[in-house]
Amino acid sequence: MTTADTKRPRPGADILRTALRRNVGAMAGGTVLMGLYQAGETAFPIALGLIVEHTMRARSLGSLGVSIAALAVIITTVSLSWRFGMRVLQKANTTEAHRWRVRVAECGLQPVARDVDLKSGEVLTIATEDADQTADIIEVVPLLISSLVAVLIAAVALGLADLRLGVLVIAGTVAILTVLSVTSRRIGSSTREQQARVARAGAKVADLIIGLRPLHGFGGNHAAFRSYRKVSTEAKRQAVTVAKVNGVYAGTASALNAGLAAAVTLTAGWLAFAGRINIGELVMAVGLAQFIVEPLKLFSEMPKYVMIARASAERMALVLTAPPVTTPGAERPAPGCGLEVDGVCHGALRKVRFRVAAGEFVAVAAYQPRAAADLAAVLALRVPPDAYEGAVRVGGRDLAALSVDAVREHLLVNPYDGEIFAGTLRTNIDPSGTSRLLPEAVEASMLTDVVALHREGLDHPVRDRGANLSGGQRQRLSLARALAADTDVLVLRDPTTAVDAVTEQLIARNVARLRRGRTTLVITSSPALLDVADRVLVLDDGVVTAEDSHRNLLATDEDYCLAVAR
Repeated sequence: MTTADTKRPRPGADILRTALRRNVGAMAGGTVLMGLYQAGETAFPIALGLIVEHTMRARSLGSLGVSIAALAVIITTVSLSWRFGMRVLQKANTTEAHRWRVRVAECGLQPVARDVDLKSGEVLTIATEDADQTADIIEVVPLLISSLVAVLIAAVALGLADLRLGVLVIAGTVAILTVLSVTSRRIGSSTREQQARVARAGAKVADLIIGLRPLHGFGGNHAAFRSYRKVSTEAKRQAVTVAKVNGVYAGTASALNAGLAAAVTLTAGWLAFAGRINIGELVMAVGLAQFIVEPLKLFSEMPKYVMIARASAERMALVLTAPPVTTPGAERPAPGCGLEVDGVCHGALRKVRFRVAAGEFVAVAAYQPRAAADLAAVLALRVPPDAYEGAVRVGGRDLAALSVDAVREHLLVNPYDGEIFAGTLRTNIDPSGTSRLLPEAVEASMLTDVVALHREGLDHPVRDRGANLSGGQRQRLSLARALAADTDVLVLRDPTTAVDAVTEQLIARNVARLRRGRTTLVITSSPALLDVADRVLVLDDGVVTAEDSHRNLLATDEDYCLAVAR
């Protein structure tokens, strides 16, 4: 490892520093208020000792009244400072957690892929649990400082009574923190591993839920469940390990804190017995010995929370600091643009070349499903332009030179397995609420029968992942969404595989009519869609081998006839 590598700041630490820097004001106010709280708590046994000593000397009701008033002031200070201090800190904590959740979600939703080996379920865990635990540093630091204030006040007060008592508290606190710092490092490493395993288990169950129906279809559900059980068991074992480490840490901290309190009490008793301190100082010392356990416990637990926050921050850094696989350009294509694929080599594709003119409806009949998937992935920017040979152009501009906004505005590649969201039919078709083609898209995709089935019409509720819709209804809903977007260039991949032949014929004609004058590319083996296309490109063994109308190809190409005829 080079010197530069050793000096480079770690991303997790950078995230924590950013969180602290952004909340300096709230933390300063919270630290003052929590410091007042701890000071008031510490002042209570000190005041009690002074009251006992003073009252025994003066023996007057006036002195007793003043003492009670002083205790009331201390109690009021303790109550109000805790209430408002925690309010300030928790508001800052919640706000900071929200900021990190938004940042992680923003990175996870970037259309440009990121070179991170994390599944969507893991990203979800990072955006929720890890964001919250990272933001906990906002509370941890003020509570750490306020606990230190309490320990120092107790040490000074005991030192004024007898120097040995003050030295005992300081030395004991340093010894406790030294012992616990070793265990806290173990907690950090164990927590990181636990978070990773739990996130993997969450990602696995999310994948199972998505693919449950096809798994049942070919009898793979039991094997899939066994796979999940294995991942979940690993997460459980790691959680037990973390719990054991936390238990050792908490037990050690409690034992050491109790030992220090007992040492202070016994030492004060011995000093009182020897006449070195008076009765009031003995009462103060015993009270502080009992009180000091709480701030010491809090103080000794802070390193553990710091390590947990750091572990979570380092997991967030996996998403936030990962370099983009490709950097989008800043150019924009002209409106009404065409699509060109020029010598693309990727996966099953070998020097694929074709052009879809502006306003043309072209179908691609791919004999190999892998080639269809690779072509759709390249057009959808799931494969960065520098990861394949050749070029893809929209309106004469390379995809690599276009800005993300330009790609979104002019090119839409509707995924084969389009996600259906919880909401309504309307919000799934037109999430932004700005489409001018909503009724036409519903009619073209033959979703009208689904709308007519329900009194709410387009406002009929849709469950998460379209659980209350059939496979054909989900596919038509996804198609309606793509058509409602009304982009200059639309790429559809197998949009009618889950519908019957009659509905497929109607959809094909409707899509061709609605997309007239718009550039459309359909990757499909559907005879209905192939028939309405202006021309058909045959993609075989990774290259375009034929080009003609569907009917001409049926009449002249035996392989084509066998591949697409039903």
